[in-house]
Amino acid sequence: MRRGSRRRWLVDYPRAVPLAIFLLVAAVTIVSVFSIERGERVRQSAELNRQAQSMASAIERRAYSNSSFLRAGAALFGAQDQITAELFREFVAELRLDSDYRGAEGIGWAPALTAGDLEDFEVQLNSRRVGLSRVTPSLEEVPRQQLVPILYLQPDTLRNRRALGFDMYSEAVRREAMDQATRTVRPTASGRVTLVQEGGNEASGFLIYMPVFDGTGPTRSLKGFIYSPFNADQFLASASELVTGAEANVRFYDIQGGERILMAASSSWADEGEVVEREVDLANRSMMLVVQSTREATLSPLSMITLLFGLAVASLLLVVARLLTQQAQEDSRSLEWFAQQNSIRNSLTRELNHRVKNTLANVLSIVSMTRRRADSLDEFAEGIDNRIRALSATHDLLTQSEWGTTPIASVIEVELAPYTGDQDHDVVAEGPAVELAPNDALSLGLAIHELSTNAAKYGALSVPGGRISIHWELVKENLARIDWVESGGPRVGLPSKRGFGTDLIEKIVAHELRHPVELEFHPDGVRCNLLVPVREPGEFELRSKQKAAHRGH
Repeated sequence: MRRGSRRRWLVDYPRAVPLAIFLLVAAVTIVSVFSIERGERVRQSAELNRQAQSMASAIERRAYSNSSFLRAGAALFGAQDQITAELFREFVAELRLDSDYRGAEGIGWAPALTAGDLEDFEVQLNSRRVGLSRVTPSLEEVPRQQLVPILYLQPDTLRNRRALGFDMYSEAVRREAMDQATRTVRPTASGRVTLVQEGGNEASGFLIYMPVFDGTGPTRSLKGFIYSPFNADQFLASASELVTGAEANVRFYDIQGGERILMAASSSWADEGEVVEREVDLANRSMMLVVQSTREATLSPLSMITLLFGLAVASLLLVVARLLTQQAQEDSRSLEWFAQQNSIRNSLTRELNHRVKNTLANVLSIVSMTRRRADSLDEFAEGIDNRIRALSATHDLLTQSEWGTTPIASVIEVELAPYTGDQDHDVVAEGPAVELAPNDALSLGLAIHELSTNAAKYGALSVPGGRISIHWELVKENLARIDWVESGGPRVGLPSKRGFGTDLIEKIVAHELRHPVELEFHPDGVRCNLLVPVREPGEFELRSKQKAAHRGH
């Protein structure tokens, strides 16, 4: 029962069922892709957090390494009476900057001076130098009592030489970091600055200062600062080298007064994308690291494979389901056709049985009445032969129409065929196109046969110049009237006794047609009026339907 119900769905919904299957599989595919993408996003988010943490740790390690070098330098220089160029170069050489100290411009020394120490400082600055260098900005430009000019900066490159003699204490951001380092006696990073080494460019940078004191305890005095300048982009790139895994977009901010000041950023930074923020402690200064995922807003390879495979399966199932629905429809039509054929066969059997009985009843009536009216065996045989032939002619006409409806004109034409070609007589038949049921056509054929036979023996067809006029019309939608009129024949008188033809027409034909027959023996010729029912197509129409159904298969 369930299987039949499912098969019925394929027949009743030939388009909806395949579409529903396609949508179901497509929905499962979409849910699967969504789950995969959700898992991929979770994995990407975890990876992004890992990268952010690793990057923050790398930056702090770089800063810690630098702070360690600066602390060592501060301890060394604090114990020295004088910091010479040879001492500073030896110290920096031991640090091996090229391998262990990437991202920094170098290490420098800047003594803490007063305005009175400026002349001696410039002499020391210009010793063993070809060009004359002075402290910038000059005291005339920016009057001040405290100065921290750069005396040494290694490695000794053309870029670093630009910074020699620059008084870092004259600039507010640097001065704030140096004051903070002096108070805490810890390595301290400055905010965003533009290094003097940039030569006028606007590249971002920062410095880490470590104060150097002369003596210990309350009586100690500030000797100067050992420091490292950093280009922010190079520092961020050197920290990125310590991070393994997929590349990510990075932005590095200085936090000052609650506001973020951009220090460095990846060139491929996008306006949209998942980001993770990490606060970084860079040499006693809080900075912010923002890491952005580089994953594009597209499906992952696994999701794409799942989507394509799911759509392929959905399309295949759609085609298969469509083929099944077409097959189910064909099977259903075949079953309906066989059921229809069985019904038609049963109807035709009943129809044939009914018509055979009617025909046999007519034959028996004709035989009985012919026997009673015949005076000899030859007359009986001739009467029977003619009337059976009349029935046969009408049967042939019905067979040609496959026992469907038969036109009145065809019935009259068949029965009057022996007389229409005779030039001595005039036979006229006219009327509208009216179709009769098979039994009514047989009864009309018998009546026309008897009337034409009587006319050939005794009436208008028995002499030259005789005329027969047959006219029919619809008096109602379901009733036709047929008028038979003879003229030009011998004068007609009332018969002395009732003949077989009269009884056949007035009894058998009237009974079959279910309407009375008016038969008048007018002196000018016999006249007969028949009322024939025009029936709605009944069981005899099944034959044409059967034929059409057979052609359809």
